Amino acid sequence: MTADIQNGPVARALAAIPSGCAVLTARRGDVSTGMLASWVQQAGFEPPMVTVAVKKERPIADLIRRSNRFVLNLLAEGDTQAMFRHFGRGFAPGEPAFEGLDVEMIDCGVRLTDTLADLSCELSGELPTGDHIILAGTVVDARAADTGKPYVHLRKTGLSY
Repeated sequence: MTADIQNGPVARALAAIPSGCAVLTARRGDVSTGMLASWVQQAGFEPPMVTVAVKKERPIADLIRRSNRFVLNLLAEGDTQAMFRHFGRGFAPGEPAFEGLDVEMIDCGVRLTDTLADLSCELSGELPTGDHIILAGTVVDARAADTGKPYVHLRKTGLSY
């Protein structure tokens, strides 16, 4: 990538797109994992659907494909620093992802009990997009807290995390 793109209007314009942050989780049998996801979007009303972008080499993508399910745990303002530290780097296959956290194992994945909301989804499809894949899920269940505001994130550059 040229320096003009890295420091130019493309990087600045992409950085102006706000995103929330969620912890994407998947589980199949005794195997579970999670990762921090900032590219999450509602994608339909009927049925209710969401999309999430996952970097292609992340092991969670294969686990989602095998289980055909995932959970998006949506972070609230104030939840982010501990979750960023815990989930930001991702986890290797077999590495415990939820040690020290209050979680509930549910049909679609892992619910983090102290988040603003969570969406349990069945995988509806995927789309390859450069260095990421977009996973689409149909929302089959959800939980939402009575109070709190979603965390909104703006990156310093639109060309990297």
